[in-house]
Amino acid sequence: MSVALLVFPDFMLVALGWALRHKLGFSREFFAGTERLVYFVLFPALLFQSILRTPITAGNAALLLQATAAVVVSGVALAWLSGLLLRPSSLALASSAQCGYRFNTYIGLALSASLAGAQGQTVMALIIGFAVPMANVAAVYGLARHNGGNLLRELARNPLVVSTLLGLACNLAGLHLPGPVDTVLARLGAAAIALGILCVGASLAWEGGKGYGPLIAWMLSVKLLALPAVALLVAHLLALPPLEARMLLLFAALPTASAAYVLAMRMGGDGRMVAVLISLGTLFSAATIPMWLLVVGHA
Repeated sequence: MSVALLVFPDFMLVALGWALRHKLGFSREFFAGTERLVYFVLFPALLFQSILRTPITAGNAALLLQATAAVVVSGVALAWLSGLLLRPSSLALASSAQCGYRFNTYIGLALSASLAGAQGQTVMALIIGFAVPMANVAAVYGLARHNGGNLLRELARNPLVVSTLLGLACNLAGLHLPGPVDTVLARLGAAAIALGILCVGASLAWEGGKGYGPLIAWMLSVKLLALPAVALLVAHLLALPPLEARMLLLFAALPTASAAYVLAMRMGGDGRMVAVLISLGTLFSAATIPMWLLVVGHA
């Protein structure tokens, strides 16, 4: 089956989410509640369990950590480079920079399973586990510096950061969940991806980018074009195995996280502009993700 057909079902879920919100009468409040459920309960359960189940050795963990860090740091640097070249307002830069390196975990875990089964999803969970704290530190720091927020407080109450660190700590300590608890987390996690992707579609918005054309184009180019190229280079330099290289490329090619809008709104940023960036990135990634996966598939 072609790569385009493999990724098609998940982008159909994005379209269904948009239709439910804008054409079929499901309210903003309904999806806001669903997004909170996914963000604070379902997805942390999925992330924690996936990382806990992932066989982590010093060797593979160190290699994937290096590769993930290289991609995230490159995204942060390229995103903030726009401040020197385009000279946007500090508010616009602080709000939009996170869209250059944050990633949609719902789409990433769904596509990794479609492309490489449980093994691919396990590798993606480990990459995400390393990347979530780094990306959130960078995003929260940028907005906290702009509006005087507290970086440590924002990180300490971020459910993705907390569940990631707990999963890694329990994994390295050799802990295992009791059967009933593991079953409960598995069922919560099973609901996370489909509901999360529906919420991505429901959150798509197209108004709010007026006057920010160059900045929006820059962030989209960084996220969808530059970072996948960086991932290919990093995978080659570190001699990653084929599966890890493919998952790193998929991770780098993901559109921006919907949570970027939530963070921008909560910390006094320009949420409307971020919503446009998320929407355009999600739309364009339906074409760019298959393109990059075909590149690595024939490399």
